[in-house]
Amino acid sequence: MQDSPRLYIDPQGFSNFVANADLPLSPNHARYLGTVLRLEAGAEVRVFNAQAGEWRAEIEAIRKDRGSLRLISQDRPPSLEQGPTLVFAPLKRDATDTVLRMGTELGVSRFVPVVTERTNTHRLNIERLQSTAIEAAEQCERLDVPKIDELRELSVVLSEWNADMPLYAALEREGLSDSKKIEKPYGVLIGPEGGFSANARQFLLRQPFVRAISLGSLILRADTAACAALALLAFRGQESL
Repeated sequence: MQDSPRLYIDPQGFSNFVANADLPLSPNHARYLGTVLRLEAGAEVRVFNAQAGEWRAEIEAIRKDRGSLRLISQDRPPSLEQGPTLVFAPLKRDATDTVLRMGTELGVSRFVPVVTERTNTHRLNIERLQSTAIEAAEQCERLDVPKIDELRELSVVLSEWNADMPLYAALEREGLSDSKKIEKPYGVLIGPEGGFSANARQFLLRQPFVRAISLGSLILRADTAACAALALLAFRGQESL
């Protein structure tokens, strides 16, 4: 069953997750199963979302752009775990896709793109990025799909930030300004290519909820820094348990 395809089902489009219920396939899902994978009626599929958990299903019927599944049984219960929030300055298209894909694999629950002084990209296709996150969630076995916010100014995002939730900011060679204990839930802030400007750095360090962290002595690409920070904090969070 682990080798069977895995599809994210939008809970706003279908919520009747009970045994033997019929689940209509979207045109994209039907084309993927029937045309790309060449599956036929009777083949097993896994479907999931955070509210329903993961279910085993069977293809009842499938054509070019339509079809249906029959739900069989729930294999995994719903997930209520909240992952970190990643605040990041958009990068070039491929690098932004890497941040979305790797962040999803590392458990990010919410992506918050922000404009900083050195941000080069000021337009984002949120629908395309959401598709990237869905694909990554399908592949990495997680039950939920992260939310992606619209692009906003960093100052606006920070003005609305929950002061009780620490925001760990990768400020290049700055040291760890707090104790080793990782407080959950938390956010991670990654700057643009070239790093934060001096003004932005001073602004960040004035925020009471910002915790400066170091990712080592080398200067990392922004997409590499995002993955490194998420992995580091996830590991440190396990140590804190």
